[in-house]
Amino acid sequence: MASVTKEKAAANENLRQQQVQEITEERVPSSSLIAELAYYKAESRGFVPGYELMDWLEAEQELSLS
Repeated sequence: MASVTKEKAAANENLRQQQVQEITEERVPSSSLIAELAYYKAESRGFVPGYELMDWLEAEQELSLS
């Protein structure tokens, strides 16, 4: 009986660890994808300077939501 309880506890712990790993694993878009989208954002504005960081951050956010 005690070994069944230990096995159950071990299985529950493995399940919890797997769930935590799934939750904490975050899809991070590659920098090349971010750069490409940021480029298109800049292009749509006519490459007006001063918006580079905003373009990058917006592209990063958009890709992380998809």
